[in-house]
Formats: sequence, structure tokens, C-alpha cells
Amino acid sequence: MSERKTVFFVSDSTGITAETIGNSILAQFEGVQFDGHRIAFVDNKEKAEAAALRIKMAYAQNGERPIVVNTVVDSRLCEIIAESGALMIDVLAPFIGTLELELGTRRSGAINRAHGMVDFAQYEARINATNYALAHDDGIDPNYREADVVLVGVSRVGKTPTCLYMALHYGIKAANYPLTEEDLERDALPARLKACRDRLYGLTIDANRLAQVREARRPGSSYAKLEQCKRELALADQLFRREHLPSLNTTSTSIEEIASKILAHLGIERHMF
Repeated sequence: MSERKTVFFVSDSTGITAETIGNSILAQFEGVQFDGHRIAFVDNKEKAEAAALRIKMAYAQNGERPIVVNTVVDSRLCEIIAESGALMIDVLAPFIGTLELELGTRRSGAINRAHGMVDFAQYEARINATNYALAHDDGIDPNYREADVVLVGVSRVGKTPTCLYMALHYGIKAANYPLTEEDLERDALPARLKACRDRLYGLTIDANRLAQVREARRPGSSYAKLEQCKRELALADQLFRREHLPSLNTTSTSIEEIASKILAHLGIERHMF
């Protein structure tokens, strides 16, 4: 039986950084199951005390020392949180002192710098990219002139969530094209895609997983039958090979990894927001 530990991701901002880094670290311990809880916007004494009380209550209830992954900037608030008795992992502390020495300046102590609207141009680029992904979802608007990437694949292989992830986190204008029965039976690339073939990337998935996803969406339909899924995937794979399109199997791959591999293959360099 695997061990279970309670983890709190505590931040004076959104908690995204604490949770992202924390989960990356915790994922290295496969024999332990972690129950994660985010406590965001701990930016004053009262909120820090409330966070400490919540953590302390979890300690008393479970009898197991909780883990706190902390990105709170104010050291005074960190001390209050530490009074909970939890194991404190300060994500920022190992880097701040070293950088202060290297840069010859003290940190500002400002909160909400990582995920706030610090650069309005970058924020607007993300919003525009997200709107673009929504407008070009599932071939709704087949004008791909402005697209940085166009994902191609049969229905339910993960095109839409990947497009939205790339838009939100990288400001990528990502569109997706669902391969129809007519497309799959042709011996040529769909006409709409020929003009942007250098920006095409294929997504596929294992047939059993695709059948599960489709069954959840349309129970009992021919669309969700395993044989139908196998047929569509085989034809899509033939298309990718024939047209020399790069492709990726998404079955056991996270959206983050899918996006990173696509951008790396296409040579698109963008900083993550």
C-alpha cells in the first residue's frame, strides 16, 4: 500500500508557480501519493495565520506532518506559515540570495510578478492567440494564413486542448483541422492544408484510448466503436507518412509535453508566460 502525504502549495499570488514546481518535484517519488491543496494570495498577516491554522489542523487530523511548497516572498509571512509545524520547502529562497550577490542589488519584494499583467503587450498576445485558437477550432474558420501551427488528426486525439495550451502559455496562434471521412479516403492532402504544409503537425492516439474518449462523448455510437477508431487512425497514419508530416502519439503524453515537442520540431521558440 502506497504512502499518502498532504501537500499545501502556498503563495502570495496565484499559486501556479508553487504548484507547478511542487508537482514536478513530487512526481519523482512514485511510491507516495500526494493530496495537494492550493492556498493562494497569502499576502498579509491575517491570511498567513489562516493558512498556518489550516495546515496545522491537517497535521492534527492526519497525524502526518504536511509538506508546504512555498513561494511567499515576505519572510515575515513565511515565518508565520512555518509555525504550522509543516515541512517548509521555500522554492525561491535558494535562488534569491545568490542572484542578489551576482546582480549587486536587492530583490524588490513585489508580489504577483510571475503571473500578473506585468507586460501588457505579452498579455494581449496571449489573449489574441487564445481567441485565434477558438476561432480556428475543428476547422470552423479554415483561414490559416496567420497560424503558427496547424494540428491535424481525427476527432478526439487532443488537438483542441493542445492548441489552447499553446495559446495561453506561449502566445502561439494554433489552429486545428479534423480529418473527415472524405479526407481520409483521399490520396492527397486536403486542399485547405496545402498552403500551410510547413506548419502542419499530426496527432494520433492508441485506438483503445480513442474508443474510450469517444464513448464518453457519444455512448453507443458507431463513432465510438473500436473498429471505427482503428480504421480512422490507420488511414490518418498513412496520410502522415505519405505527406511526410511529423506526428506524435498522445496516448501517454501530457499536453505540456505535446506542446513542447511540437514547438521544438517546428523550430518555434517562445518563452512560457
